[in-house]
Amino acid sequence: MIKIKNLSKKFGNLVVLKDVSIDIKAGEVISIIGPSGTGKSTFLRCINLLDQPSGGSIQIDGVNILDPKADVPKVRQKMNMVFQSFNLFSHLSVMENLTIGPVKLRRMNPGDAERKCMELLKLVGLAEKARSYPDELSGGQKQRVAIARCMAMEPQIILFDEPTSALDPTMVSEVLAVIRRLAKEGMTMLIVTHEMDFARDVSNRVLYMDEGSIYEDGPPAQIFENPQKERTKAFINRVRSLNFHISSPDYDLYAMNAEIETFCEKQILPLKTRENLLLVVEEMLQMYNPLLSSNTLEVTLAYSEKREHFELLFDSQGEALNLLDKNQLPDELGMNIIKSLTESIEYQRMNNMNRLSLGLKKTER
Repeated sequence: MIKIKNLSKKFGNLVVLKDVSIDIKAGEVISIIGPSGTGKSTFLRCINLLDQPSGGSIQIDGVNILDPKADVPKVRQKMNMVFQSFNLFSHLSVMENLTIGPVKLRRMNPGDAERKCMELLKLVGLAEKARSYPDELSGGQKQRVAIARCMAMEPQIILFDEPTSALDPTMVSEVLAVIRRLAKEGMTMLIVTHEMDFARDVSNRVLYMDEGSIYEDGPPAQIFENPQKERTKAFINRVRSLNFHISSPDYDLYAMNAEIETFCEKQILPLKTRENLLLVVEEMLQMYNPLLSSNTLEVTLAYSEKREHFELLFDSQGEALNLLDKNQLPDELGMNIIKSLTESIEYQRMNNMNRLSLGLKKTER
């Protein structure tokens, strides 16, 4: 249904989208997730030509809508868009908001349009609000009206740009319920959302966007349970990290400990977790200390908010060396302390680099 190839968008020197390519089949429900400012909304606006792409092609049912000869208004009637800010006409009633498009653009008989739109209002649970005005509605009701208005144009594709981001939490579920119903009826939809549970539940596919491109594309089970790429993993697990570069045995341990303490405080972690983390880091650095006069060490502390889990990474260059292998650098006391406070220890040899990964045991809050 939709074929997008090498789509790009620039605002002056700012590159917002770069080389985005994707095929979308009829009936697919695709959720688009990712950090703020990564081009998700711009991607939708380019598909709908609310923003003019800087390059690439967008084909809808075989028609390249970026071709100057394309009948863009005709093609665009196949899709409609629901915005986070509702965009209802405040001076028109709910029914008038719904019928103005079919009557003005599709030349529909006003009576037929009103009957059709009343059915749509029943679909979204707002038939009794037909004669009300937007200012008399809650945020959730306004968004349901916006979805009904969109459906009044009988689109084949609906684009949702963060449809719940402007709503109070109590109103989110009523809007998501309507979108779920459309998904069950086979509507083709692209949904930019921060509602991860909803994206997992309603989607056939999930796109993780980062830095203006589709970084990972897969079914919900893959993206949310077994993401293949590092940035996707960090986003899904809401990973926050702290990094240290150590190039001398005379590093400032006190300053490092202070940074770790501050990091833990920001995550509101239990005191016991902080103490265990500091102890593991200190014992590991003691083991690495003899190597630091001729080697550098990269230390990463990664905390997954979702899993409430700390992972510690120690990366060093040089010959293969697992410091926790007692046959290479024995330190029984240090090893015993580290093993008592960690639930997993893994050594990897990658591209002339040694990596030790340690998973910290959870502590009670």
